[in-house]
Amino acid sequence: MKIGIEAQRIFRKQKHGMDYVVLQEIRELQKMDTAHEYYVFVKPGEDRCIESTANVHVVELSCPSYPLWEQWALPRAARKYGVQLLHCTSNTAPLWCDIPLVLTLHDIIFLEPRDKQNKSLYQNLGWFYRRLVVPRILDRCRRIITVSNFEMENIIAKLHIPRERMAMIYNGYNEWFRQLPAADCAASERYISQKGYFFFLGNTDPKKNTERTLVAYSKYLQRSDVKRPLLMADLDRAYLDDIIARHHIEHIRHSIVMLGYIVNSDLPAIYNSAFAFLYTSLRESFGIPLLEAMACGTPVITSNTSSMPEIGGKDAILVNPESSDDIADMMLRLETDAAFYARQRQLGLQRASAFSWEKTARHLLQLYEAVGADR
Repeated sequence: MKIGIEAQRIFRKQKHGMDYVVLQEIRELQKMDTAHEYYVFVKPGEDRCIESTANVHVVELSCPSYPLWEQWALPRAARKYGVQLLHCTSNTAPLWCDIPLVLTLHDIIFLEPRDKQNKSLYQNLGWFYRRLVVPRILDRCRRIITVSNFEMENIIAKLHIPRERMAMIYNGYNEWFRQLPAADCAASERYISQKGYFFFLGNTDPKKNTERTLVAYSKYLQRSDVKRPLLMADLDRAYLDDIIARHHIEHIRHSIVMLGYIVNSDLPAIYNSAFAFLYTSLRESFGIPLLEAMACGTPVITSNTSSMPEIGGKDAILVNPESSDDIADMMLRLETDAAFYARQRQLGLQRASAFSWEKTARHLLQLYEAVGADR
């Protein structure tokens, strides 16, 4: 079978969640499957993170915009190469395409009420594009993959998709996320000289709950004897200043270390050097950073909503993400209860071991073959 995989953005230097998912799936399929022929469709970029092999062909398609690339260049190229099954991996797909489709619908957050207005133009344009495209392609997809049982039930309930057309395949995490000796954590010093900080991967997207997390941190600083710094990544400075001003928490400013984009290869050292990881989102369909931190032996404070209890496991540290007091209380408990802290380290390591990209790709291959058999 000739299988096409849409991986438009994996060659861009600053990758994000969905980019890493499809990249790892392709790498694992390259290792395990020589029976089928793959065409991986990408947009040219700086980071050539995969290369063609005997049965996996990387095809670069130049196009000026995401919608035009997906709606025109992708189906045109798939027909040119005789693709018999096209897997679109990032929530959307071509509206006009006569090739059997498999869609990975990571979540339907874009169809749900928004917590508050998002000021990011890029995120808003993506939100409108998904709202336009997704409802129009679902009936044409042979299978719709999502990444947690929570999200699958949510999609079935809200979009009325027959259960037999749905598939749940968990994500994994990269093998370099593991416990490291102190000597191998030097990369963290490029971002922060001190060890034992809180780490938070928030941004301006309202679902990331950055505002309440910063308020919780202000309460932690007022009550803590240690007063650990907070390392934050990928956050706009003006957005931070606005939160500080509105909540009158100027005292947190000198304790925050702001980063830009963090290279993925540096993240293991950052997790290993952290005291704890704050993953306090309002809503996640899966949450790969949750697994990454746990695999590094770093306790994670996460939310009791959406998929996070499912991925973190029944013994995870779960808080109400809408309560800054709950978040602050748990930060302090980790700091003052050594036995609880040590137990959470071990529980996280055990939980992370249940997930891998090899398992993800094996389930994906089984799905391709099942859909191919139905053609």
